[in-house]
Order: sequence, then structure tokens, then C-alpha cells
Amino acid sequence: MKRTTILHEIHKTYKLPPTIKQLLARPLPSQTTALDAHATSQDKESVVASSVTVNGWIKSIRKQKRVSFATVSDGSTSAGLQAVLQSSIVPKDLTNGASVRLTGRLEKSRGAGQEKDFIVEEVEVLGACDPEVYVGRLTYPIQKQSLTNEFLRENVHLRGRTSSIAAMLRLRHALQKELDVYFEEQGFTYVNTPILTSNDAEGAGETFKIAKVKPDASLEVDSESSPSPSPSPSTTTTTTAATTTTTKAPPLEEEFFGNPAHLTVSSQLHLEAFQAAIGRVWTLSPCFRAERSQTSRHLAEFWMCEAEWADLSVGGATNAVTTTPNDGVQGICTVVEGMLKTVIQNLLRENENNEVIVGGGPHRTELEKFVSEEKYGPWKRMSYAEAIVKLQEEYARQLQQGSSTLFEYPPEYGKSLQSEHERWLAEVHVQGPVFVFNYPASLKPFYMKLNETRGEGGSREEEVACFDLLVPGVGELVGGSVREERVDVLVRRMLETGMISTKPGFDAKELLSSQEAELDLDKLDLGSYAWYVDLRRYGGAPHVGFGMGFERLVGWVGGIDNVRECVPIPRWAGRMNL
Repeated sequence: MKRTTILHEIHKTYKLPPTIKQLLARPLPSQTTALDAHATSQDKESVVASSVTVNGWIKSIRKQKRVSFATVSDGSTSAGLQAVLQSSIVPKDLTNGASVRLTGRLEKSRGAGQEKDFIVEEVEVLGACDPEVYVGRLTYPIQKQSLTNEFLRENVHLRGRTSSIAAMLRLRHALQKELDVYFEEQGFTYVNTPILTSNDAEGAGETFKIAKVKPDASLEVDSESSPSPSPSPSTTTTTTAATTTTTKAPPLEEEFFGNPAHLTVSSQLHLEAFQAAIGRVWTLSPCFRAERSQTSRHLAEFWMCEAEWADLSVGGATNAVTTTPNDGVQGICTVVEGMLKTVIQNLLRENENNEVIVGGGPHRTELEKFVSEEKYGPWKRMSYAEAIVKLQEEYARQLQQGSSTLFEYPPEYGKSLQSEHERWLAEVHVQGPVFVFNYPASLKPFYMKLNETRGEGGSREEEVACFDLLVPGVGELVGGSVREERVDVLVRRMLETGMISTKPGFDAKELLSSQEAELDLDKLDLGSYAWYVDLRRYGGAPHVGFGMGFERLVGWVGGIDNVRECVPIPRWAGRMNL
């Protein structure tokens, strides 16, 4: 028996009832004649049964004298199911927001706006939703009128019931599914990376530190004044005929794990350990950054899609004599461009009715252009130095013309590109996605590979083989680099940036100024990064990788302006509801 047949037989026994999305996609019973004699049992079961039961929530209801109309949604699709009920069976508590179970049959709709009507024969209110007003507040905050984003953030536990947030949740699901398919086809293995870490992957110092919740000393009281609580692992309880006393155990170490622990800002370093074992790896995991920025692009808790692999070249073999245009950082750009075009094209194809595209028609048209080889072609690429020149030319023009859109931060070589610079490059200069590569080493983390040569003319500072992908409406979407595999260069960079220190009796400046080709590892305290250096010492090979903010991808594809509306429950400095 074929595997698909076996699975089908198992699914028949354990399959859940169809969702509204599945029901709307199935042909009506009257259309069964369209199934030919060779139709399989699966085909025949895909037809809507003569009587079906639907669970969902009332999105809106219009009660009339004889007949009432309700829009029912279970969240599986943006298209609600129009339920038609005889007014005689409509319960009093059938209101907006109520949870219901409806039994009836699907028929071809007699009205405009939908293909099918659900003729209700039985109705059961599973959870009432009081629509009345008391003490100046609506019992149910999610009303039919337009609601502001800030209002919905205050009611974050209910905002998933709105059309826009529900569409965003389905978009996240669809993107994650397409990413999984893409990486599977490319031979990657998904890895569950840890959230707790002993290191700061970016070296920016914006991590959340893990600290124990200290017990309240006031709770440890004599049993003569109150009942003794259950002993914890750190207490000892002695009972006699007369009294019960609780004695504190010796204080535990300050650090729960014995060393400082943090919430991870990136899975990259851990992912590199698994890349050195199984080749091509990726993850989609939560990350945390203790950054107090209040911009539309930043969250304290967010998700990152990250990948690491050992193949430096794409689209052709290389050797010591010849190279291809897709070596090193250019090869990563090619992979990232291919990934995004594939993922977005497939998502648009599977959602032709804009079900998950919050921005609707115009935004979809722009997306389709950017991911089409015929309409747009390969995405533009420029070096950091070239980008700075273009930005400086624009800044000079703004000054000369007295422009009201003058850059707040004058562009300068050796300084980071600000959000306004990134948006100008993608939205005005290129008018589409653009890769900016080869940044000065001083602007980027220690793990990025130093280029063999300096910038244009040899007058620039050292640069690293890295890139940022800038897209319209978002700015930076993806960042990646060739990873530094040379032990001596990596350790020197770590010492320069303060990621590691010297052992007692040795001076970092003296070691760095030494003419020796390699630093003596015996003189260094590698601390929590010793394992990362080991990856290079024990069979390390050249490898590359990238990280992509998942919420930013959701925002770009969905046409959503603020990342706080791109995540189910947003957290940022000063706000953590739920």
C-alpha cells in the first residue's frame, strides 16, 4: 500500500472537522456530478457534506423580522462565512463577538459578495459576549468601527480578532511555511538553538541579563505566628513535639548557572557550532535586545531567521586560479535574493486573493515587480563606499536647494548608515531592493571576515566581507557576512573589540602591537568565547551566513508600517502587556 494511501486512511480516523477556509474551497453537493468516474475517494470526500457544523465567532449580525444574517469567522480565512438564520431560532445572546456552533448546509448564494451561504438549522451560543455599555466602557472592545493601533495594543489579548491582525498572523504562518520549504529544497537542516546564552553575539552590550528572583525574607517567619510554608530546596525544616522551625540553607551562588547568563540577541554563534557538524543549518527563533529605541522598526522581543553554510560559491565551481562573481559575500547575496524571490513568489501564487497581504492591491503589484526576473531583474548591488558617495551627493544637493527633507545625520565614510540613509538608497536612489556590501571593520562585529585588501585606492580603513539588504518601506531587512575562519585574525579582532582579555601579567596593547604573525593563545583569557575559537582550531572551514528580522519581512511583504503590528504580542521598552 502506498504511503499516501496509508496516511489518508489514518487521517480519516483522526481528522478534525473542516475549517471555514476548507469549506469555502470545496464544491457544493450539487456539483458532485462534475466528478468523473475516475475520481478518487479523497476527491469525493472533498465535497461539502449535506450537513456540516461550524465553530467560530460572530463578526457582525443583522437581525430582521423574519431572517437574520451573521458573518461568522474562525480565523482560518479573511473571507467570513455568511450565515442565514430564521429569526425564530436566533438566541438573544447571539451578538457580535459571541462564540457559536452552527449546524446547517451550504448553498449557492443568492446575493452578491459571496459564492456560498450557510443556511443555519441549529445554533448554539458557546460563549456569550455582552455588547452593553457600563461605567463608560464597552464590554467588548472589538467593535465594528475603526480602531487605532494604540487602542489594539492596549487590548493585545483581543486584537487577533480584527481583520488586519488576523491577516498578519496568517501571513507569518505562510512565510514560515515557505521558508521551511525553501531551506528543505536547498538541503538545510533546521536546528533548535538556545534562548539562554553566556555570550553577546553582536558585542553591542544590549542584552537582557538573567537574574534569580530572590525570595521575600518576610515570608520566612516563625510557625508560632503563622503556618509554616512548604520547605523549598534552600530551606531545612525541623519538627518537634512543641515547635516547628525553619532554618535557611547557606546562600547559593549569585549566578544560577555559575556564570553570567543572558537572553540571546542572535542564534548565529550557536548555529555556527552545528554548521561545523552537519553543513547547512538554519533556524527561526526568538531573540531579545535591551534597546530603548521607540522607532517603528524595533522590538525588545523579535524573531530571527538565520542560516549558516560552508559553500562559498554559487552558480559555478572555483579553484585557486579562477573565481566566479558569486564568491564570498557576493555568493551570500545571490542566495538571499533567490530565497526571498522564491518565498514571496510562492506566497503570492498561493494567496491570489490578497488574503494575507494587508496592504492590498497596490502593494502586491510592487512586490510582484521586485521578485520578477522579467519585470525587474537582479537586485542592485553597491559597495558601502559607493553608497556613501551617493548619499553625500544627495546631502550636498539638499543643502544647496534648502530642502525640507535634509538628512538629520550627514553621511560620512566610517560611520553607520542611519535609517534615513537606508530608506533613501532603497526608495529614492535605487527604487527597489539593494545590497550594500564591504563595510568598514569598525562598524561591524568581530566575527566578520576581514577583506584581503582595503577599500578603493587603498586609502580607506580595513573592510569586512559583509552586506546589508535594504528594501523600500523597511530599510535593512537582511544582514550577512563571510565568517572569519582564520584563528589568528579572529582572536586579534576579539581582543581589539574587548570580547576577550589577556591573562594576568600580559598587556593587550603590547600583544596587539607585536610583530608576531599569530597571538599566543596561552597569554589570552578567551572566557565564554573559548568554544567559538575551538570551532576554528578543530577542523574549521570557510563558511558564511545571514540573519533576517522576521517581523521586518512580515512588514515588507504585508505592507505593514510598524513592526509592532507584525508580531502577535509586541514587547518594547516601557510596555509588556500579558
